[in-house]
Amino acid sequence: MLDIPSRVRVHVETLLAAQIDIGVCDAIEQYAPVREPDSMNAPHPPKVAGIDPTVPPPAHTVASTPAATGVPSATSPCAGPGALLQDRLACWVSDLTTLHELTERLARTDTLAEALQEVLRAGAALVGARRGLVVLEPRDGLGPDTTVGLGLGRADLGHIETVPRSSLSYGRILDGLPGGEREIAQPDLFSEDGLDPRHREVAARLGYAASYALPLSTEAAGRLGAAVWLYDEPAEPVERRRHLVGLYTRYAAEHVARLVEVERTRACMATISEELLPTRLPRIPGVQLAARRRTGPRGGGDWYDALPLPDAALGLAVGSVTGSGPSAVAAMGRLRASLRAYAVMEGEDPVAVLSDLELLLRLTEPARSATALFAYCEPELRKLTLAGAGHSPPLVIGRRRTEFVETSLSAPLGMLACWEAPSVELTAEPGETVLLYTDGLLHRTGDPMDRAFARLHAAAASVPRPVRTDPGAIADHVLRAVLPDGDGLDQGRSTQDVVLLAARFE
Repeated sequence: MLDIPSRVRVHVETLLAAQIDIGVCDAIEQYAPVREPDSMNAPHPPKVAGIDPTVPPPAHTVASTPAATGVPSATSPCAGPGALLQDRLACWVSDLTTLHELTERLARTDTLAEALQEVLRAGAALVGARRGLVVLEPRDGLGPDTTVGLGLGRADLGHIETVPRSSLSYGRILDGLPGGEREIAQPDLFSEDGLDPRHREVAARLGYAASYALPLSTEAAGRLGAAVWLYDEPAEPVERRRHLVGLYTRYAAEHVARLVEVERTRACMATISEELLPTRLPRIPGVQLAARRRTGPRGGGDWYDALPLPDAALGLAVGSVTGSGPSAVAAMGRLRASLRAYAVMEGEDPVAVLSDLELLLRLTEPARSATALFAYCEPELRKLTLAGAGHSPPLVIGRRRTEFVETSLSAPLGMLACWEAPSVELTAEPGETVLLYTDGLLHRTGDPMDRAFARLHAAAASVPRPVRTDPGAIADHVLRAVLPDGDGLDQGRSTQDVVLLAARFE
């Protein structure tokens, strides 16, 4: 209950419900006391949504006085119960509006790194600090463990990590030491008795004199980490700001907990996908092999394979299963294992290999389709016989040419009642590299397919001559040149998997 006379008393929960149902302005209108017009027209400051238009200056040790803010004091001759109530309601609505805006901004973040940065920025505005850091260290030990800074470089975070954890506020929270279950305010570090000498040295070096820390925890997940905001001068947030940042961090902890689970799922899917692919590529005389793979956030069905075959031959394959998530990853593993078996039995005929694979897919997984390309390679002759099912054509990169291999158009596996397409033969020159890739490389560019192919061709043609002897360096150059995120590591921005398999003939 607000501390005002009983005849104008307003219940907080009632006003909240009214705000939800009829809006802030209507709620104030409905619950403001009805008084004489002269009392209602008493002067008071304009109502501004939000706490501050910008991040407050660092010194916030004393609450603002009525004279400084322009709000009539309780003893002012023009201040009646109605004016006092409206001033309190305006302050309260301003705080609620600010919290609503900050939590909306946090809810729009879809990656853990973005969420932690937003928590730091919002908390800094609420407590009036300029710098801070979040240390994520879930209690269950399953990770992810990370430290994110606001206004602190990597070297600054490194200096802070050299301080004994027991003397740091976030260390006491993470280690469950006494007092670490709630907020920890250190309004003047250098005046504290028993401050660790290393902490004193680091604080002086980085230029902070006070800190305010809060745990990030939920009932379901337990402790996730701790957030710390640093002041340039001795300071601490006033009670109102502490209340607001406490409300915000409770919501933020729930959001961070959800993103932690998403991050763990992504890491698990990436691990499973990697385990289903070759752990190492075979060493075959006359040919050098290299592979690169970038996994989407939900885990996809793109795969590659290279396996020795009888008569010193080599089988090369790339493919993609429709869909994403655990089911696509599992289907990819089954399809790759089946192709290996067919390649050993009849690898010299790539059309027969893909025909058998299509029949298996149609009978066992009729609701799924896939693209694939298989090449029977004879390294001694530098000869490849290949066939594709709805797959992008390979790219030959050499000293005298950079061109796509002309393959016949064909449907993906599982799309027709009976799949068949002619194979093509290719003879590589010494020093040339044949690049096999999945469609994700083209889709991640965000360009139409014709422009994506042109972009890939230009990237392959621009490979520097000194690195053309290394198929891995060629694949890395193509990734950096083709993908908008440079090296293709921005996995949270695209759902497409990318696979490259490069074979350089000597």
